[in-house]
Amino acid sequence: MRGTGGDERAGPAAVTGPFRAGWAETDLRLPAVPGAAWAARRRSAVSERFPGERVVVPSGGLKVRSNDFDYAFRPHSAFVHLTAEQGTSAVPDSVLVFEPEGRGHSVTMFTRPRSPRGGGPNEAEFYGDRRHGEFWVGRRRTLSETSDALGIEVRARDELEQALGRNVPTRVLRGEDAHVDALVPPVPGADAELVSFLSELRLVKDDWEVAELGAAVGCTVAGFHDVVGELDHATRLARGERWIEGTFNRRARLGGNGLGFETIAAAGAHACVLHWMRNDGPVRDGDLLLLDAGVEADSFYTGDVTRTLPVSGHFTDVQRRVYDLVFAAQSAGIAALRPGARYGDFHDAAMRVIAEGLDAWGLAPHGRTASTSPSELYRRYTLCGSGHMLGLDCHDCAGARGERYADGVLAAGHVLTVEPGLYFQPDDLTVPEALRGIGVRIEDDFVITDDGAVCLSSGLPRGADEVEAWMASLR
Repeated sequence: MRGTGGDERAGPAAVTGPFRAGWAETDLRLPAVPGAAWAARRRSAVSERFPGERVVVPSGGLKVRSNDFDYAFRPHSAFVHLTAEQGTSAVPDSVLVFEPEGRGHSVTMFTRPRSPRGGGPNEAEFYGDRRHGEFWVGRRRTLSETSDALGIEVRARDELEQALGRNVPTRVLRGEDAHVDALVPPVPGADAELVSFLSELRLVKDDWEVAELGAAVGCTVAGFHDVVGELDHATRLARGERWIEGTFNRRARLGGNGLGFETIAAAGAHACVLHWMRNDGPVRDGDLLLLDAGVEADSFYTGDVTRTLPVSGHFTDVQRRVYDLVFAAQSAGIAALRPGARYGDFHDAAMRVIAEGLDAWGLAPHGRTASTSPSELYRRYTLCGSGHMLGLDCHDCAGARGERYADGVLAAGHVLTVEPGLYFQPDDLTVPEALRGIGVRIEDDFVITDDGAVCLSSGLPRGADEVEAWMASLR
């Protein structure tokens, strides 16, 4: 365990001697990671976009969870995109530097080398440094091993300050590495432009990225199968939502790097809280369970799927009524996915169906005017948009400019979710009592192709009858 007190004595030079000798040679010959060649193409795009300028992209560092325990390290998505770094191989405080050279750039990763054995200024790190030492957190690659794996020049982090000393125009992905931020004066406009470009570079996924997303979604689908098999047990527990959460999370750790985001396991009225992550409530027969979850692959690409399940295995009449309307809205949104369509078309299509359905139920809200859009008219019951880009981040490409994303058009290689929902709060007096406390969302992941869209999460049923049949087959 990591602790204080007696463990502190591991570091002083007085005890260095016993650790200095007797270590076998354990260098490895590592093949290139599968995405390395694709990452090299992305680095070329950065070089082409910023000729004559230095570009600095840090991975970020460790963040303290409590006292001497850190959160698990996850590098910044832009760093991952440009290196193809993998899961537990990622090293905190690494920095990617594009140095202008001729008509292009030389690109170097500055990172921590493997903890040294015997001699040198850092000789005690491997047994005395609880944050980075090999005895404490496991073996890092050597610099040459990292270079072999990622297909990039690699130097020690200690050389970074010298490398950034030359006075050339420099753009930095800021807020990820305080040391880098201090070394390079900010250029707000230029740095903001870099953020936008790095986000927009991720909008169109290449073939390798689509395959990684397919694998992440496939593992996510498996997690939903696991959950249905555990529903009966969850109903017998005071905090059954936690059992559902743990069941899915086990699959995420077994089949991938972990979770793409914190699992939403929302039973009953908790389903009306869009980002319910407390997961501390019961799972009761007769209620709906809204499960919104995603597995992050070892490559850091994530799935994001939602199903709303009748805990008993069968929808009540009123639950089915709400579910069928959301299903119809999602189907309309899916039908609007095609290259060349406005990004907002799928949301508008889904909202038109919801508006027509709620109108038919007599839920026309106050304040209607001829110019009020369905999205605004019924926002009390829908609240948010009907989808988002998906990739290394669950809500991917968030730094992209509006004209390239929210106000742009769909293109082959875009990967996005379609996830309309209806949420009738338990204390909402504007809806009939029978609807209060019902929340339904259905979410699937799609890749835009040359002639339409392919559902990556087709391994899960969508329609109410199919959901009931699927649940019966697993229980």
